[in-house]
Formats: sequence, structure tokens, C-alpha cells
Amino acid sequence: MAKLGGYAFYHEVLKSPKLIVAPMVDQSEYAWRILSRRYGAQLCYTPMFHAKLFAENPKYRQEQWQTGPDDTPVIVQFCANDPQTLLAAAKYVENSCAAVDLNLGCPQHIARRGRYGAFLQDEWELIASMVGLLHKELAIPITCKIRIFPDVGKTIRYAKMLEAAGCQLLTVHGRLREQKGHKTGLADWEQIKCVKQSVSIPVFANGNICYYEDIERCMAATGVDGIMTAVSWGNNTVAESLAQYPDIRSALAKVTSLEGFSKLVTQLKQNLKAVAGENTEFVGPFELDDNGFRKLPSWVLQPEFRVDGTLKAAGKKGGANEAGETDLATAASTEGALVCAADGKPVDTEPSDPVIRADTSEADDISHAGVGEASTIANGCGMPENGERSTKGERKREAPDARRIKEGKVALCKNCPNVGSAKCFLKLCKSCCKTKGRELAKAREADGNTEGEEAAVDETTIDGKDWKKYGMLCETHRLWKVPPPRALGVGENSKEKNTSE
Repeated sequence: MAKLGGYAFYHEVLKSPKLIVAPMVDQSEYAWRILSRRYGAQLCYTPMFHAKLFAENPKYRQEQWQTGPDDTPVIVQFCANDPQTLLAAAKYVENSCAAVDLNLGCPQHIARRGRYGAFLQDEWELIASMVGLLHKELAIPITCKIRIFPDVGKTIRYAKMLEAAGCQLLTVHGRLREQKGHKTGLADWEQIKCVKQSVSIPVFANGNICYYEDIERCMAATGVDGIMTAVSWGNNTVAESLAQYPDIRSALAKVTSLEGFSKLVTQLKQNLKAVAGENTEFVGPFELDDNGFRKLPSWVLQPEFRVDGTLKAAGKKGGANEAGETDLATAASTEGALVCAADGKPVDTEPSDPVIRADTSEADDISHAGVGEASTIANGCGMPENGERSTKGERKREAPDARRIKEGKVALCKNCPNVGSAKCFLKLCKSCCKTKGRELAKAREADGNTEGEEAAVDETTIDGKDWKKYGMLCETHRLWKVPPPRALGVGENSKEKNTSE
């Protein structure tokens, strides 16, 4: 059967889903996906899997990935920064899922350190090569989940680049990379609307879904094909209701059998049914809190709010509906995001010189990966031909690690695409230093390739201790010097020995 893409994939394989459960770390596992489908979810994503671990570690793969006939359709999401590693990981799941999704939206600190998620959004050539390779080599479609840029024009160019590279479905989280934690703020539905109007593939919207009716509000405001929700779906009523039943909560903490756990859950369910009476949903009248959000009874699914200054200000600026509730659709559109012209069409977002910054060989590689003409991919950072950025603001908004890599201030690992460790004289990342450092060091020493490095010690033992047992090469030996006392158990003379080196 030929691989379907775009709307053919959306309609025939995914069955035109409107209600989508987002990929959530430590939440979107197999059991949660089954439960989600019982309550109306039409498409589920797995948690984000680390492509390198998934491809190289059978134990990680077995622990993280499970599915079955009651888990369809499902899309498997990976984070990655290397095309071949991503392809190797995707090959393990291509026969048991509907599509593979590339995470380009994770804003967490671990994503910055690992060089993936939203911290790749300035490296368009790398992203295009990953998407293009999977589009060419996989038997199933490649999809992407992104965050927006402050400039709507750049967001649209970003989306078009992904479509040209081979992305068959795009999820747009309407927040910036910096909007996380207590700075989460509002998602920009207007930017999502403009992306939808600018591409020809299906688009899902993510952000500002607090109540069920927000789904219809978002679809009307953006025109997207489906709504993805994460935190509001995952914040279930059990945690809220257990506070009212401390005896059940205490018993759950001590239960040691599945049978005992099942009995306690049944007891909790009966208690909630008794409180709810004949009601199956709560339709009001709604009492509002100080921020204009509904106060809901414990037996109702509780939405998650991260109230900060942005959200409070939005409510004061007209983000409230007739009932006085905070209307996130209105508030998002009044946050000052200039995105569309008066006729409702996207503003002109084509760059003046839409060419990819790459030499001939790199352009050929990207074309070979199935991306198409390299000239169709706009530069991710808005660089003119001389390589200088157009504005200082644009420079500051780029991920710090990505900017420092391009400026040559941070070197990549010599053995993989991750950032190299400053503590490693071999310029390896922490993982490669630990697993392959000694092997590479011996090879370099055998070749005489130690210029500019401190000479290696001749002894394989120091004070009778075998140095091979003590962790990472560079961390333990401090550029091949005598290891620190804690690692080797050296006595009082260790300080004197270190200073005499």
C-alpha cells in the first residue's frame, strides 16, 4: 500500500480526529492512552522518547514503548538532533503506529542541554534534513510539533519549510519557547490561524484549552483541523477528590496488591457518584474565583491554570465573556500579536532572499533527503548573504547554545551531534566520554595525535588503584593528571602529589 500523506493520511489513516491528547512525559503511556480513548479522545500521542536511547538501548525501548489493538491510531514522538539516529529509532516503530512525530516544541532546560525540542528551532537546515530523511525512508508519515516565534512572518516561513521538507501534519503550540512554568501566559491563536492559512497540510492547535467549549472556540478562531490538549486533560479529578477523603488517600499509599488498589478506586468512585447525584456533567451556574475562572466540584475534571501577570492583565483588557469568565480566545487575540491583514489573510511573509545558507554539497544532501529544492527553504535566523543577523533582537531570541555553536564558541561532541563538554580534553559529551573516551584516547595516542594536549600518564595504576574503574576519563583524571582523592581513596599526601604535577 502506498504511503499516504497530508489530508489523505488525516482522513483515511487517522480518521479525521478533532480531539487529540498531547504527548506528555510520564503521563501519555499505554494505560493512559486507553483511558483517554474511553472518554472521547480520537488520537493519542506517546510521551516524547529520546531517539538515541530508543535506537541504542533495548531496555529503554522495552520500558517506554507498548501498544496494542485498542491503541489506534497512535503517533510516536521522538526528540533528536541527528537524522540517522532519528531514522534508526523510527524504524523500530514504523510497523506499529500511524506516524512518527518530531518534537520541536519542548522548552524545558533539559531540552536546551540536550540540544533538541524548541532549542532546535533556529537550526532549520538540521531540522529539514531530519524531516526529509524520514519522509523518504519511512513507510509511515513524519509529522512535527512546533512552537511559534515572536514574529508571525518567521513562524509561517518555519511552517512552510517543514511542509517542503516532507512534514505531513503540523501541530502548532501557540506559545513562545520562553513561555513556560510561571511565565506560561497565553497561547496566540491568531498565529496558529495564520499558519493554518499558509500551509496545505492538516494543522492541529495547542494552547488555551481550559474548558470543553474552548475546543469549539479555538476551532472557530483558527480554522484548524483538530485540537490538542495536554495539561487540562492530564489534571484529573482523582487528585482533587482525594483531598476530601483522607482515609482513602492514606490507604492508597499503603496498598500492595492490584486487588486492594481496585477496591479503593471503586470506593472513591462510589463516593463521587453519591456527591454528583444524577448529574453526568456540571453545567452551572458557575461560581468564579478572583481570576475569573470557574470553581468546579471535585467530581468534575479540573482544568489547569498557571495564573501570572500576563493572564490577569489579559482579563482586565477585555478577555472576559458575558458571564464574567476569563475568555482565553479573546484574551489571546488582545495580547498585541499582529498577524493578519484586514481581509483575514496572512501578511506577506516571504523573505527578500529565500535561499538556504549552505554550500553546494550541503544543498545536494538536503535535496537527496527528499526535501526538494534547497532554494524553497528560508533561512531560519533571517540571515542575509553575508551571514550577519538583521537585528540584535533576532540574535538574542535565538537559543543561546545554537547561537554559540554557530559562532564557534561551543564545540559539538567529536563523536555525536550533542554539545561537547568543556571538561573533556577530547571534546566529547558526557555520555560519549564515559562510554567511548578511553577507546578514542588510546587511538589518538597510538596515532601520535596529541598535539596541544597534556601528555598521557604511562601507568595504568596510580597508588595501586586501577584508574579504569573510576568513571569518565576526563572527569577522573583532570586532563590525565592524578585523580582526585575521593575517587581513588588517596590519603593525606594526595594534595602534595597534585601540586607537584
